[in-house]
Amino acid sequence: MDPVKLMKQEVGRAAAAQVKSGTIVGLGTGSTTAFAIQFIGERIASGELKDIKGIPTSFQASVLAKQHGIPLTTLDEVDHIDIAIDGADEVDPQMNLIKGGGAAHTREKVVDGLAERFVVVVDSSKLSDKIGTIFALPVEVLPMAVAPITRALEKLGGKVEMRMGVAKDGPVITDQGNMVLDVTFNGIDDPADMEKTINNIPGVLENGLFVGLTSEVLIGEVKDGEATVRSM
Repeated sequence: MDPVKLMKQEVGRAAAAQVKSGTIVGLGTGSTTAFAIQFIGERIASGELKDIKGIPTSFQASVLAKQHGIPLTTLDEVDHIDIAIDGADEVDPQMNLIKGGGAAHTREKVVDGLAERFVVVVDSSKLSDKIGTIFALPVEVLPMAVAPITRALEKLGGKVEMRMGVAKDGPVITDQGNMVLDVTFNGIDDPADMEKTINNIPGVLENGLFVGLTSEVLIGEVKDGEATVRSM
């Protein structure tokens, strides 16, 4: 098997191993998280895990959970989330994140922010010394407000591009029916302040900065053709 795929499997397996019976689990979005969902399903099928309920962060996560036999619930029906497992597009040494490469960061922030424990699964290419240096910051916006929000983000020093569809004409549309602006900064000095500042722009629904939410980062690496997992 491709060493990178094997590494993502091992990170997903390590995260899935932290799920306990009788818990409510936030199910994130992305290729590495998909393996975690798969392994949670396998643990349920084997009888190792019982009385699990999942809360998906996207249509993708919902479909995967159903495929792997994970019962789903909603935030209307539960008052807490025990653990959330999700990926990230960039992680700094303080465990601040940029998320939203899959345009699901708004729902992800709701679910991950409610979790008592938030475990992030990434490969080592996602690690940066300063947040905002390797991945553009996704900002979900109301379609009617794209132009004024673009101007406001440019005043903050960002280079703004509307995210366009792949194998589809026109922009990417989120599960909420909104658009995504990808904002490139040359590093973000104060991610907590930037998160609040952007979210206070009228018409912004949510941005991809996740500050102060992460409990643990599981990092997959390939060394000498072998997959390893370490914890931050």
